[in-house]
Amino acid sequence: MRDDKIEVENINTPGRTERLDRAKFEAMREALLPVLPIEAPGLKVAEAKAALLPHLDQDLFPDGAKAGWWLKAVHLDLEAKGVIARAPGSPVRLYRVADCRT
Repeated sequence: MRDDKIEVENINTPGRTERLDRAKFEAMREALLPVLPIEAPGLKVAEAKAALLPHLDQDLFPDGAKAGWWLKAVHLDLEAKGVIARAPGSPVRLYRVADCRT
């Protein structure tokens, strides 16, 4: 049986992990990665959220409920793993480090 939790990292607290709902995390990751460009400066977080909302599973995120929180959790995990990065400066802009969708 597959574990319904996934261990995630946070770029802001190296070495610390949290266990989150696997289905929601993976759904958000699968929606986020394709919308992010592979070059800086990337998308503002609000732009990324707007772009991924139509691709979210409505059973997991009815009308986008809690999408912002899950986007942040996935963003921080993928940034800690080096899959995505944030461009220098403000506001926060995200982009894929490589053309990967892991």
